[in-house]
Amino acid sequence: MSAEHDAPARWQLSNPDLSLPPQEVHVWRASLDQPALLADFFATLSPDEQQRAARFHFQKDREHYTAARGLLRAILSRYLKLDPADLAFGYSSYGKPYLAGEQPDGVRFNISHSHGLALLAFARGRDLGVDVEFVRPDIAEEEIAERFFSAAEVAALRALPASRQAEGFFNCWTRKEAYIKARGEGLSLPLDQFDVSLAPGEPAALLCTRVAVNDASRWSMVKLKPGAGFKAALVVEGRDWQLRCWQWQG
Repeated sequence: MSAEHDAPARWQLSNPDLSLPPQEVHVWRASLDQPALLADFFATLSPDEQQRAARFHFQKDREHYTAARGLLRAILSRYLKLDPADLAFGYSSYGKPYLAGEQPDGVRFNISHSHGLALLAFARGRDLGVDVEFVRPDIAEEEIAERFFSAAEVAALRALPASRQAEGFFNCWTRKEAYIKARGEGLSLPLDQFDVSLAPGEPAALLCTRVAVNDASRWSMVKLKPGAGFKAALVVEGRDWQLRCWQWQG
């Protein structure tokens, strides 16, 4: 991993005329608690998105879904110079959204959220995936790793001191999730068929894969720093790009 891919220590405030050059990958950080913008966000959603929002049983889930989709549309509208409500999405057979009529060099995106915090990733002409998780030590103590991680990852995780295993677990989980989201195949891609780094302080990396020949060299993996209590990772196609991190300001 080259130095230019390292996540910056701080998230910058953007300007309204922000562009997305082909050699850059942008990740936005935003809170999903946006009470002042919820009505405006909801108005930009398509009828099917509005219907999906209404199906959530709990109000906070409805609000967070609305904020996530509204933020996605708002940021895309900056890059594409279109009204947020005019954007149309399609969905792959695995449910991954994309811009309808997308061109090979068009804007691609991915979004993840956990515990009220969202990360939204954007690039031109290259696939990418992002994942953020709120660290819960109780989950790391369960046998999830033994069920879903590769044998090499389980061995690396259990070799860590007990006090570092929660961090190692969520390093592994977010990196694996970001990779399968970048590939766009969802959980049809077995999680134990590829290995990622996980030790605290170790660079994020896709170490090897038994899924596709040379796939480990096709993708770049970056550890993101979303804030205290969270772990996150970004996976991007290719290595000829630079990372910029932005803080949403409503």
